[in-house]
Amino acid sequence: MGLQRVVRWAVPLGGIALLSSGCSGAVGTRLAMPDPASEQGEHILSLWQGAWIAALVTGVIVWGLIFYAVVRFRRRSDDEIPVQTRYNLPLEIFYTIAPVVMVIVFFAHTVRTQNVILEDETAPDNIIEVTGQQWSWTFNYGLGEMDNSADDDRYDDRFAYDSYVHDGGTGSYIPELWLPVDESTRFNLHSPDVIHNFGVPAFLLKMDVVPGRVNHYVIEPTRTGVWTGRCFELCGVYHSRMLFELHVVSRDDYDQHLQELADAGQTSDLPLLGGSEAYTQEGLESGSVEGPQ
Repeated sequence: MGLQRVVRWAVPLGGIALLSSGCSGAVGTRLAMPDPASEQGEHILSLWQGAWIAALVTGVIVWGLIFYAVVRFRRRSDDEIPVQTRYNLPLEIFYTIAPVVMVIVFFAHTVRTQNVILEDETAPDNIIEVTGQQWSWTFNYGLGEMDNSADDDRYDDRFAYDSYVHDGGTGSYIPELWLPVDESTRFNLHSPDVIHNFGVPAFLLKMDVVPGRVNHYVIEPTRTGVWTGRCFELCGVYHSRMLFELHVVSRDDYDQHLQELADAGQTSDLPLLGGSEAYTQEGLESGSVEGPQ
């Protein structure tokens, strides 16, 4: 009997130890919680942690009631018949209302967090026009003074800057997105072909890039570093190529990078958005509206 008890506990504990050994040091110490690199990511992390705490408290209560019922109402003799209860109206009302209340609370906190991270009334420090095309990204950085009022209507031909520099990916080059630390940057998301999804896991935030619609959000990085971003929406046969490298740097390094793009001749009066339709990398640059022959 003693050996069976040891084996019964050793198997699950051994499985937990095996799973824990696969966690890196940083993830293990944070209980698999991410370490957000943006101000908006902190709000998302708080929402996630609150949901986990609520779920854990609910689980403990449910497990406690289950074990209480198992012990309290266990069969004490072979010929004993437990009390037969057809229904318990107060209990049924409780376990009907309680889940509804929990869903309402989760929904309220989710909406509140969403409103905070998508707040876009305040003028950002920078605006970057992001184009997601099959199958890479193009980042358009503005030069000179920013006119935030020109960005009020994102569907007209007015843009926030008088000129732009750009960095676009190809089949052999992964583009780079540079952002200044501790400054807010608005991403205006464009697609000339199919639905993509623009996001950086370190920011804990992503958004669909929809043809004919300019989605947008603001991000404020809180520390310098290099991370990987990608497309999170299956967008075709080479979806896996839609990667980019994010560099969060100081303002001086950011300005220097934009100057390097300008010196390399990667300039334009308007951001490169791919025209009404774009089927190739060349189409992105020329604004071609001709489809494949």
